[in-house]
Formats: sequence, C-alpha cells, structure tokens
Amino acid sequence: MYFVKNPNIVKLFYPSLIWDIKNHEKNIHLTFDDGPGEDITPEVLDILDQFNAKATFFCVGEKVVQNPEIFKEITKRGHTIGNHSYNHLKGKQTSSANYIQNIEKAKAVIDSVLFRPPYGSFNYRQIKKLKNDYKIIMWSVLPGDFDKNVSKEKVLKRAIQHTKSGSIIVFHDNKKFKDKMIFALTGFLDHFKSQDYNFKAITDDLF
Repeated sequence: MYFVKNPNIVKLFYPSLIWDIKNHEKNIHLTFDDGPGEDITPEVLDILDQFNAKATFFCVGEKVVQNPEIFKEITKRGHTIGNHSYNHLKGKQTSSANYIQNIEKAKAVIDSVLFRPPYGSFNYRQIKKLKNDYKIIMWSVLPGDFDKNVSKEKVLKRAIQHTKSGSIIVFHDNKKFKDKMIFALTGFLDHFKSQDYNFKAITDDLF
C-alpha cells in the first residue's frame, strides 16, 4: 500500500523530513529514483532537455559504479543528484548500523547532502542519525509508475491531478518500469509546460 498524495498527518509525524518546497512561483520538482541505468536514464535526460526541465536524481551507489559516464552526464546537463543508499536497502528491514553504513558507502561515490530512503522505509533511530548530515527528501506525489496494477494512463492522471506549485514528484529511472514512466513523464511535462510551470532541481538554497 502507498499514498499517491501524502496526507498531512504523515508530514506531522515526521516534521524534520522535506515533503514539498514552498514557493510563490510556478515551480515543480521532478525526482527520479533507482538509477542510473543505461537502458533508461539517457532517454530521460533527453526528454528533460526537450522541455528545458531540470530534475533531481536519487542514485543507487552500486549503479553509479556500474554506469559512471551516465552518472556524470546527469550533472553535466544541469541536474542535481542525491543519495539513495548503496544497495537500495529497506530501512525497516535493516539494522540501523548497517543502514547508515550502506548510505555512507554510497556517499563515497555520490557527493550530495540530499538523501531519499528507498521505498520511503526508515525508523526514528535512522532519521535521528541521518538528519544532522543530510536533507532527507521525501515527496508530495507518488503516481505509481512502479505499480504493475496501474496503467500508464492512470499514472499520468494521478501525477497531473495531485501536483501543484512546490510539489515533489517521484518517478523511477528503472528499466522495469520504463514504458509506463516514459509515457507519464512526457505527458506530465507537456501538460505543465503548457501552463507555464518551471521544472526545478532540488538544491541546498531552497531550504
């Protein structure tokens, strides 16, 4: 189970985490988890270029090691990067010591103070240890490109319906979800570009 749009009560339980970015402009913050992948990330970068959109890529350490040139291309094109652990660990199923160690291992190849927990899974002890060194970036909208029971049309509809200025949106540059994600991403960009929204990467100066 997952929330497409996080309810306010969830945000109140975890006030130190970043769920959206308040602004008075028409800015949307696209994020991508699970990459970089040679079969999908370059295509995502090309699509973003077409719309003059900047985004934030929460990268998995082992995939950075496997795809170093694609990883470099992300920042070369003006996007920002974040830590998504080294092995895409689920926090609630991992001891806090091993979880923190895995994130630090990823830090060796991902130079960023931004962190997003894989699956959105963590416990209070892990948050307490991480929040002094990282900005923990969650999301406003999770349209479900990873959900095999949701059509690509519904993913797009969800993303559009729940997004507003300041929203943080999650897609996945993971080849398992490629067709669905590319369809939704392109439609999403086209829709909000036509309404004069800007697509901004997440940077330290926004907090």
